[in-house]
Amino acid sequence: MSASAVVFYILSFFILAAGLLAVASRKIFRSAIWLLFSLTGIAGLYFWLQMEFIAAVQIVVYVGGIVVLIIFSIFLTQQSGKDLPAPVRSRAIFSVLAAGAGFMLTWLMIRRYGFHPVGQGTIDASVGNIGAQMLSTSEHGYVLPFEVISILLLAAMIGCIVIAIKTKPEDK
Repeated sequence: MSASAVVFYILSFFILAAGLLAVASRKIFRSAIWLLFSLTGIAGLYFWLQMEFIAAVQIVVYVGGIVVLIIFSIFLTQQSGKDLPAPVRSRAIFSVLAAGAGFMLTWLMIRRYGFHPVGQGTIDASVGNIGAQMLSTSEHGYVLPFEVISILLLAAMIGCIVIAIKTKPEDK
């Protein structure tokens, strides 16, 4: 096994473990922190693939934007330190079955189609080329995904504001 494969497996394990802890944690703040670690691990995977610009976008948009907004909205709510409710057992069983079915379907698709390398030329991953493609409206342009990311950030901000301005429950 090469060193490159070892680095990939370490990064993959870190991303999956942090993602699992983000979903399984009973404290909402800890879940947000584990999500932060998982998204940072994905940026590390992009760095490992030598896609520095995409890794920087991952850090700025998701780690710096979405997760920070989630953490601020958690702090602004009145019940930020309380435990989340325990999951319903039937939902937990269904979740495990759905995850297993997803893994099985993925494995079957990989076995059926296989992913053989295609002899393509190298990709020019310079910042200038990426910027030109992001602002291009041609066939290989990325104006639409760029706008979708801005709408995602706007939706996250609106969601955080809605969570933050919830009224405090009245004691009876």
